[in-house]
Amino acid sequence: MGENILAVFLSYFIGNFSTSFFVGKLFAKIDIREYGSGNAGSTNVLRTLGKKAAIATLLGDLLKGVLAVYIGNRFGGQNLALLCGVAVVIGHNWPVILGFKGGKGIATTIGVALSIKFLMALICISVGIIILWKYKYVSLAAIVAISIFPFTIYVYGLNYFLFGLILAILAIYKHRENIKRLLAGNERKIGQKIIVK
Repeated sequence: MGENILAVFLSYFIGNFSTSFFVGKLFAKIDIREYGSGNAGSTNVLRTLGKKAAIATLLGDLLKGVLAVYIGNRFGGQNLALLCGVAVVIGHNWPVILGFKGGKGIATTIGVALSIKFLMALICISVGIIILWKYKYVSLAAIVAISIFPFTIYVYGLNYFLFGLILAILAIYKHRENIKRLLAGNERKIGQKIIVK
């Protein structure tokens, strides 16, 4: 029991490692949360610092999710891996070491989902990519992809559905401002850059 709790807490603190924060400092000596949308995520990094910085951020955040699931599987099996997956996303979204001001958790969620059920996650990611290609809205693609995830993994059991549902709720909550802008027709499309002075 103690090991399980430790694994969940460790996963949360792995999530606290904000890749975009360190990439911003390394690439431009800025706090990425003070630019663009203010979000500590790869989309804001892309708009603010460009493709190389965004790729580094995306990979770092993905790996956090993979590592958390690995820790869960290593110390307690699949159910603990599900808890660790949720914990690492919460840690990314609300990192205590950065004053609870984190990202929206999509890249980390992708890493978690791929590690839990690769094929089902890939289906959702593919849907998201199609939506991104057609409409050019990262937020819309992310919201739709994560919203269908709980239903794709429901076939594995109620625990998987609840796991997917929690991840979807976390993502949609963090995208609430994006949803308002999408409805108002003033959400930024991918490729729109922000000048860092």
